Amino acid sequence: MKNTLKSLEGLLSLIVFSLLILISMIVIPMLVIKSSPVSAHEENGLNISEENNKEEVSYVRLSGNETIKVHITNTDKIIEIPLEEYVKSVVSGEMLVSFEIEALKSQAVAARTYVAAKKTRPCNEAKGGDVCDTTHCQVFITKESLLEKWGDQGNEYWAKISEAVDATKGMVLTYDNELVQYPQFFSTSSGMTENAVDVFSSDVPYLVSTESKGEEIAPKYESEFKFNIGEFVSKVNEKYPNANLNEKTIKENIEILSKSEAGGVKEIKLGETKVKGLDFRLTLGLNSTNFKFSINENEIVFNCKGYGHGVGMSQWGANVMAKDGKKYDEILKHYYTGTKLKEVKFD
Repeated sequence: MKNTLKSLEGLLSLIVFSLLILISMIVIPMLVIKSSPVSAHEENGLNISEENNKEEVSYVRLSGNETIKVHITNTDKIIEIPLEEYVKSVVSGEMLVSFEIEALKSQAVAARTYVAAKKTRPCNEAKGGDVCDTTHCQVFITKESLLEKWGDQGNEYWAKISEAVDATKGMVLTYDNELVQYPQFFSTSSGMTENAVDVFSSDVPYLVSTESKGEEIAPKYESEFKFNIGEFVSKVNEKYPNANLNEKTIKENIEILSKSEAGGVKEIKLGETKVKGLDFRLTLGLNSTNFKFSINENEIVFNCKGYGHGVGMSQWGANVMAKDGKKYDEILKHYYTGTKLKEVKFD
């Protein structure tokens, strides 16, 4: 009898022990799982690779070194200059030094992005260099020339430019983890920037129309251009032979056919031909494609708003934003939609 009881007690102990093991195998993992934080990707049944095919990195890498080869047009020679020194000379040449420091920082990033892109696809007018020194690429002025131009305030101005460039050292614009290839900028908008597709016929996702407030203070926000009727007809017929414009019937033979959402002329009818707004603007030397015209007995008058092609960052708009307390990264995100700032590294 005693042996039987001992056997039952042993069996009962074994059963209890087994149950405890089973409970620990089920309950404890559940507690661990419940207490572990769940990421948004896991909660939605997604992981990083499914949501974004490209791994997010904090830099972009380019082959080569940081030396920039600049073709100097006047001397027809190429000089070599470190990247950051090049950017200082470009910011000085492209933006007023009197602008706010955050606007100058924005210009520095745009300039650095532009020349970094040119390291992979050099300017076709640079004669073996990466870039030329004119508006065809970016206006480049040597430090020596700038100091001479600025006179007594030279060192003060150079220090301000250097502060803006040094504060953004190595930073460039990227889109979808790739270096931005077209960091376009211009002087003054009409209140809205232009879509790249409306001006250059190329759809660039980060160059889309956006509001640009407060630029009425810019000296070239509004401008007027007058042409003698005969002079205008000659210019048009010389550039566009198929137009066949006639002085007597000019009023009936000029018509704006389409405009962008920002107000720029996309296409204009000139006699028997149609011309893109940008091409027409450059032919006449108008300040922008955002224009209206009127014709009287002796002349044709064009009234323009803004200055430049209107795509990308408005420099005067950037300065207005800086005056309102916006930082350079906010300014860049506003004008270059969907872009991110990253550091450029060279192999």
